[in-house]
This record gives sequence, structure tokens and C-alpha cells, in this order.
Amino acid sequence: MTTSAAASSGRWRLRQPSVIPGFGLTLGFSLAYLTLIILIPLAGLVWRSAGLSGAEFLAILSDQRTLNALKVSFGTAFIAALVNVVFGVIVAWVIVRYEFPGRRIVDAIVDLPFALPTAVAGISLAALYAPNGWIGQVLNLFGIKAAFNPTGIVIALIFIGLPFVVRTVQPIMEEIDREVEEAAATLGAGRFQTISRILLPGLSPAILTGFALAFARGVGEYGSVIFIAGNIPYVSEIAPLLIVIRLEEFNYGAAAAIATIMLGLSFAMLLFINLVQAWNRRRYGHGA
Repeated sequence: MTTSAAASSGRWRLRQPSVIPGFGLTLGFSLAYLTLIILIPLAGLVWRSAGLSGAEFLAILSDQRTLNALKVSFGTAFIAALVNVVFGVIVAWVIVRYEFPGRRIVDAIVDLPFALPTAVAGISLAALYAPNGWIGQVLNLFGIKAAFNPTGIVIALIFIGLPFVVRTVQPIMEEIDREVEEAAATLGAGRFQTISRILLPGLSPAILTGFALAFARGVGEYGSVIFIAGNIPYVSEIAPLLIVIRLEEFNYGAAAAIATIMLGLSFAMLLFINLVQAWNRRRYGHGA
């Protein structure tokens, strides 16, 4: 009788509601929030573009101006994300591993693109890299034109994408024990071997995440790009600007179609990056 009562009491205690919201409530809230904020707007976009016939949609997709704008947006975002991966990891390494005067100031400057309005960033970069700007004048001596062309777009996307890589890699880098590097050195590993076999395997998931975030931000960036891009059709016109142009022409179907194409391409590339990241984590986990 006592055992049965204790078992019943134990079952009763397990069924008591937790003070912290459980799985059902949090899952319901998450799905409702994602539906209202993300899924409904995206569904409206797809629904608006679905109003076009197949021939009209293909005509917009095959239009040379649309293809060039998509090429410029995705190409420059990819290049800028690659550059940010290299220099973002270096900046995170300097902040984490070295003590120097002004370290906190450097750490705070990294977040400046997050707080700075994108239009202000675009105007500042255009003023600096224009042919008569401080940096543009120096680059002109070497025959380099850094503004009002795709190069200017890459510069703007590097500026706004760097914090994503640094802030993603930095906390993971802080968790890597220096004793692991010292042990590798005592076993005869050189600097390149230590970086490639000790540091990068642990940092690669964070690096891929930072790349994906910087790339995604760059594809949809508008405010900081239009001032330095030149916005020349077929040369330096980005897809977001083309969408705005179509909206100003009251061609809502074309604008929705271009946005849907960007959505599909972005989703496919991010899905691929996530699959590579998951594969890398499994490989690293098995290796560990």
C-alpha cells in the first residue's frame, strides 16, 4: 500500500506543471510568431507573383537587366563575404588573443556598422572612395576606380558584413584553450599545422555561420549600396534597386517576381551552406 501510494505520489509530482513554460506553450508561441512575422509576408509575396502567367514570369526571369542585377547582387555579396571571412577571423583573433591599449575601443568599433544607419554609411563611403575623395584620389594614382562600379558595392558590403563574422567567431575562439596550441607546439607542429589542424576544425562551423550571415545581409542590402554603386543598368545595378524601380513604375507583378527569384536563390544558397555546416560538425564531432 505504501509503495503504491509512493508511486502514485511520484506520478503526481511528474505531472505537476512547471513554473517555466513547457514545450507546448513555447512551440505554439514560436510558430505563431514566425507565422506572423515571416511566413505570412513571404506567402503574400509568392501569392502576388503567382498572379503572373508562366510566360510572364519566365520573361521577367530571362530579362537581361534582371539577370545582370541578380548577378551583381549575389556576386558582390559572395565576394564581400569571402573577404570578411578572412579579415573577420583575423580581427577576432587580435581582440581575443592580445592585450593592447585601446582594445576595448577596437572591440566597440566592430559593432559600429550595426548602429550606423545604412544611408549614412553609403554617403560616407561614397565621399571617401569617389575619384575626388581622400581614398579615391590615392587609388586613382594606381588606375583603380573604387566607386560607382561593382567594386564600390563590394566595399560597402564588406563594411556592413564584417561584424557578423567577428561576432560569430569571437565567442568560439574565446573557448579554445591555449594549452591545446602549446601541446601541439611541443609535439612538433608548426604554426600552419596548428592553425589548419587544431584551430580551424573547431572554428569552421562558426566561420561558415558568419559567412552565411554576411552573405545574406549583403544580398538584400540597399541603403549603403545605392550611394556608391553608380546604379548603372547592366553594370552596377543591384536587384533591390531594380525592385524599387519596378514599384515606382507601378509594375507590382514584376517587382514581386524579382523578389521571389531572390528569395528562392537566397534560400537555396543558405540551405547549401547549412548542409555543409552540418556535415562539417558531424565530421569534427566524429574526429574528436
